[in-house]
Amino acid sequence: MKLYSTYHKLVEAISKAKALPLLFLRLILAYGFMGPAKMKWSNMDGVISWFTQMGMPMPTLNAYMAASTEALGVILLLLGLGTRIITIPLMFVMFVAIKTVHWQHGFAASDNGFEIPLYYMLMLFTLFILGPGKISIDSIIDFFRRKR
Repeated sequence: MKLYSTYHKLVEAISKAKALPLLFLRLILAYGFMGPAKMKWSNMDGVISWFTQMGMPMPTLNAYMAASTEALGVILLLLGLGTRIITIPLMFVMFVAIKTVHWQHGFAASDNGFEIPLYYMLMLFTLFILGPGKISIDSIIDFFRRKR
């Protein structure tokens, strides 16, 4: 019985920090999308050429949409603003990346496989379902909305 009581107290103490994992997911995703967004925006002609070589339809439009989605994702994920909304296009970007670039290399990240984009998709899906957590602008907005 003492073991159960100790376990229950531990779970109760840990649950007070439940906002942290969602914050960490947002921050690591924002950091993860920052590099690709900067790379795309710094060499858009190269990205358009690469998309063209892969046979992607409307390569110019898709290059700008991917770069814009990633850049906006960085900002919104950092702030925890519109989190559930931005996860949808970001998951789509990851799906397209898996299908067009990574799938043929298998699972392993070390072989340029789909491992990392899949992890990103799962983290984004988690944020889509659970939201950004209490440490977010979304949470502040929700707090004041409920006060009315």
